[in-house]
Amino acid sequence: MQYDVIVIGAGSAGSAAASRLSEDPNRSILLLEAGPDYPDIAHLPDELKYGYSTGTDIMVSDEHNWQFKGKGNEHTPEMLVPRGKVTGGTSAINGQIFLRGLTHDFDDWANNGNDEWTYEKVLPFFRNLETDMDFSDDFHGKDGPIICRRFKREDWLPSQEAFFQSCRNAGFPEVEDFNQPDSAGVGAFPNNNPNGIRFSSAIGYLTPARYRLNLTIRSKCFVRKLLFKNKKFYGVEVESAGDIFTVEGKEAILSSGTIANAQILLLSGIGPTQELEELGIETIHNLPGVGKNFSDHPLIFITCGVKDGVELDGLAPRLQVGLRYTAEGSTREHDMMIWMTSFATERVNRGGERMEPIGIRITCSVYLADSKGEIKLLSSDPRDHPFLDFHLLEDPEDLRRMRESVRKAVDIFNDPAFSDMVSGRIEPLDHDLKNDDSLNRWLQREVTTGQHLTGTCKMGPKTDPMAVVDQNLKIYGLEGIRVADASIMPDTVRANTNVTTMMIGERVANFISTDSA
Repeated sequence: MQYDVIVIGAGSAGSAAASRLSEDPNRSILLLEAGPDYPDIAHLPDELKYGYSTGTDIMVSDEHNWQFKGKGNEHTPEMLVPRGKVTGGTSAINGQIFLRGLTHDFDDWANNGNDEWTYEKVLPFFRNLETDMDFSDDFHGKDGPIICRRFKREDWLPSQEAFFQSCRNAGFPEVEDFNQPDSAGVGAFPNNNPNGIRFSSAIGYLTPARYRLNLTIRSKCFVRKLLFKNKKFYGVEVESAGDIFTVEGKEAILSSGTIANAQILLLSGIGPTQELEELGIETIHNLPGVGKNFSDHPLIFITCGVKDGVELDGLAPRLQVGLRYTAEGSTREHDMMIWMTSFATERVNRGGERMEPIGIRITCSVYLADSKGEIKLLSSDPRDHPFLDFHLLEDPEDLRRMRESVRKAVDIFNDPAFSDMVSGRIEPLDHDLKNDDSLNRWLQREVTTGQHLTGTCKMGPKTDPMAVVDQNLKIYGLEGIRVADASIMPDTVRANTNVTTMMIGERVANFISTDSA
């Protein structure tokens, strides 16, 4: 059988695209997922179903997590890089912060040759994907597949309230809705976790679409490579239960994530010719940008112990309130994010357990970082993980902004709002904060991934030698194949990436439907 569209990866974008495309009963869709599939909420394992603990078992098990590892920079120890391996992708294991990118993010994309991606043009697709329980204006959706809500102030945990008060005392404005255009200040995050249920793209998009006879969902199907004839896509090589099959399709959407998209393309002979030749992979099409422009939001943790009697509940909401602001001296608006975590644990790769607290934590992140990394194959074996080289905080301006953010977070903890709660600072220590040089050394050693990986299949005009896809998400130089997920972002949006990735899935379905109309 030849499918009309093969969607490779049932993550945030892939689930959205497959669901929307299958609304046309005359179009046959095959959705391939390497991990397991759970047909509804009732069948979900607790580690996926309940979002407050953000997946207590996910980091130590490979059942639902690819368990990638990466190099942060020349000073960091090896980093754990969790990515979802299940229908829903990383939306099935993430922290459920439902932030859209800012107006400027999309207008910047448009100004760099992608005029189909202005904020005005992407807004309808953001509205299509959500049911916002709190706001019903021109910027929000009311009947989309993903439920969004915010914790009411009376339901904030004490540390979240203290964080809010401290930020207000520091002069930051209150923000009621972070998903209003260009909102900044301190307030409640939007979340996609009604009643504590992690509302992934699999729940929102796939559950209501499963009855459609034209949608086939195949789990535990590992895509080894794409198949081309005269640079035209005709199928995928798939491994399932130890056997290898060829599945044919008229066209495909590659939506396996920022890491796997680059890996699959390179294994298929699409990428920088020299890198492919070094591994004995025949070049189908020389495309220098595949695996490059690897972007992320670098994170730093400021952690404090708590006084006797302060309750730390691992099953309570950990993330409720955050602060978006512009770094002092920055030329980019709203480029920083700080948030409160009410249940802090040691990192898993340092012996920590996700349900054993060490205190409370403020996390600082550069949300428009200049440092860029790359993803490279280590072998031609599809089962070997690629090399993830992040280059976190290697750009001097990223380092400067993070220094300022850490000092701001320390001041927030020193505010009287935390006086009845905090017993002392665990990290950074006073000697780390002594001067810029000592703080730089600590930052370069302690920085880790924000898990908001983007950019390895960059969208851009044909004049950009590093662009992989055009603004309709078609791969340059090939026929019948598009890429659609966070990997196409020219730069990481100034927000958690999940919602924007779902929007990209909505858009690629619209592009295909429009092309075939």
